[in-house]
Amino acid sequence: MQAGTILLDGLDVTKDRKKRMHTIGLVFQDADTQMVGQTVEKDIRFGMENLGLEKEEQNQKLEQVLGLLDLSAQRSQRPRTLSGGEKRRLAIAGVLVMDPKLLILDEPFANLDYRSVKSVLSTLLRLQQEGHTIILVSHEVDKTLSHADQVLVLESGHIVASGTPHAVLPILSQHGIYLPQGAAVEDLSWLKR
Repeated sequence: MQAGTILLDGLDVTKDRKKRMHTIGLVFQDADTQMVGQTVEKDIRFGMENLGLEKEEQNQKLEQVLGLLDLSAQRSQRPRTLSGGEKRRLAIAGVLVMDPKLLILDEPFANLDYRSVKSVLSTLLRLQQEGHTIILVSHEVDKTLSHADQVLVLESGHIVASGTPHAVLPILSQHGIYLPQGAAVEDLSWLKR
């Protein structure tokens, strides 16, 4: 049985689908499933057009997100020709222009090479620093632990551990999550700080 309540800023949006869609941005594991436009620009504009945003506001948001996610050079490119990391950044861009309060990413590093993982991770950290709330769902703890503020460990749909990365690190192995022997949280960063 599935049940529960979704509260955002103290407001119950469980039954208000429209409110949920405007406040929660979801980036799927397979970025290709989110691409609908014939070019990067058209793909990013899609959601804004569906919301009925004025052209001037669309243009402003488009330029902002192209710069933020380092996609300006790919503006006229067909989305299917992008690299894995660029596709993931495009999926994030299409969601960000909708101004969600909460950004949820499902397995954002799936099927990405090392360079693309670093690129997507850099993008997420930049968004975090700009004040975006991000929930990242991942089996790849080694890529995410050192950059998280809070960690939840789930087993069979139940929270079995939660806390800061430092608090959770010692108990990860009890839940089948193994990291390099003696690794500290700081040792796990894929990016230079």
